[in-house]
Amino acid sequence: MAGVPTVLVVDDAPEIVRLARDYLEHAGFVVLTAADGNTAIQLARTRNPDAIVLDLGLPGLDGLDVTRSLRRDSSVPIIMLTARSDESDKIVGLEIGADDYLTKPFSPKELVARVRAVLRRAQQQATPSGRVVVGALELDRLRREVTVGGRKADLTATEFDLLATMAAQPGRVFTRAQLLDAIHGEAFDAYERAIDAHIKNIRRKIEPDPARPRYVETVFGVGYKLAD
Repeated sequence: MAGVPTVLVVDDAPEIVRLARDYLEHAGFVVLTAADGNTAIQLARTRNPDAIVLDLGLPGLDGLDVTRSLRRDSSVPIIMLTARSDESDKIVGLEIGADDYLTKPFSPKELVARVRAVLRRAQQQATPSGRVVVGALELDRLRREVTVGGRKADLTATEFDLLATMAAQPGRVFTRAQLLDAIHGEAFDAYERAIDAHIKNIRRKIEPDPARPRYVETVFGVGYKLAD
């Protein structure tokens, strides 16, 4: 990413596009727009935006189709927009490669914040470090050690892998299936809900108050994320 970041906004509602464009441009981004999936794919591949804000409910080629197509050869950050109340749409979108989501109606200021967050995470991935620090929590990938306030947390190998997966992109929401993939589906974890048991154990070991987690946050109906 060099110079001023470019954001592609894809929505068939002109008022949504106008609102998003105005706020993103005011925040200093260059904004491209598209009203349908085919145009979005063409612009994504010819103009190489730094992030995409993508409506799921597009006519014809919908947002899920666009995401699947782009993920064949691109890791561009994608923020989904959805008016659908069914959380399964959000889960499917995250599973096939979207990075974040916003439910309509959304705050344009929150959209700007989400765009900045996915760009920041993309930059962190481009320049990876062996250490991740979130508040008093420190994770050392090379030594496979976790400390909280200087005190070592005795995590199992599976627990460390789950925490390290989330720590690679603090703030990103991971579904249970994605976290299950991170531990390679070992026998005990044949079911996604077994992830909940691992998360409970991680919180017991790293959180000052496991009942009010500060580090590993629940995104209800979807999965978990590490606070950024």
